[in-house]
Amino acid sequence: MTNNLTRRHLLGTAVSGATVLFSRGALHAADADPRVRGPFPILSTPFTDSGAVDYEVLADQARFVDWGGCPGMIWPQSGDSVDLLTMDEKMRGMEVLAETAKSFKTSALCLGVQGRDTEEMLVYARHAEKLAPTAIISRPPDSGRTEDDLRQYWRALGKMATRPVIFQTTGGVAYKGPVPSVKLMIELAKEFSNFGYIKEEAAPIIARTKELCAAKPVIRRVFSARGAHGWLYESHLGTEGLITERAVYADVLAKVWDLMQSGKDPDTVRDIHAKLMLLFNLGQHLPGGDLRGFQLHLWKKRGVFKNMISRQYGPNRSIPDKPVFSELKLTADEIAEIDFRFEALRPYLKAK
Repeated sequence: MTNNLTRRHLLGTAVSGATVLFSRGALHAADADPRVRGPFPILSTPFTDSGAVDYEVLADQARFVDWGGCPGMIWPQSGDSVDLLTMDEKMRGMEVLAETAKSFKTSALCLGVQGRDTEEMLVYARHAEKLAPTAIISRPPDSGRTEDDLRQYWRALGKMATRPVIFQTTGGVAYKGPVPSVKLMIELAKEFSNFGYIKEEAAPIIARTKELCAAKPVIRRVFSARGAHGWLYESHLGTEGLITERAVYADVLAKVWDLMQSGKDPDTVRDIHAKLMLLFNLGQHLPGGDLRGFQLHLWKKRGVFKNMISRQYGPNRSIPDKPVFSELKLTADEIAEIDFRFEALRPYLKAK
């Protein structure tokens, strides 16, 4: 009978055993929210030809992710929305998405709440609470320099948040502080019953992922990240979803997740993941980077985005005082290569 077990089942059993041992010493660990699980892609911020946030397309993108069948979605969280948008733009986008989410059939909405310091983070958090998303996510504060800074920042969030809170274990371009330790995340998860959801993307990834998964049920959910590159391996170690700026593949991510849950067709899981990696590899060769870049062409191809305009960082990844924006230019050869690799996913795309 053992010969028929998949590698996921075998490793899952090992992780479960570690969980049982840990849970005997855990007191009153709250159950993980079943809605906060699976792929939660981060929405890419769309812009108008004048460089303003295109809220209409943002709403269309959210509806696309819901149509694709993903259990959830997140905004604002990537650099193009956290660092390069104003507070008013982020708050307006949250409102648009909260209104759009009322018609969702599948996806849960998670709103990003982070700031340069605790005071700024709480402004976003209070706004998000009023909009009542399923969950919120928060990365370390730009001003954080010690682990105690992180502790006090997230404790302030814990005292006012009433819904599941996902921790992102890395900060933004201005963050110079430490990686939050697994010990700190367990400490906070014991203190606040809506904590313990982790987007793990800090090195050493595998060691930290194993330690976090072994700390369930106090640690309630661990998500893979880093552009999905380690998703397959990390899922075998116990991660229960994915958080990354890959929303244009929402239907494909949902299919991978469904197959992971069933455990019935590992060959197809391997095939889809390999074809995604072949496509994502283009980020090393084409302009625009790995997460946004050439995916803008696919957003247009899939009928959601109207252009390939992005806001840009300043020199040395600095944040400009005023928005700087430009449109991604791709050659005919580059577009042909994107389309060639995307075509490999055709059997797994959801039909409209």
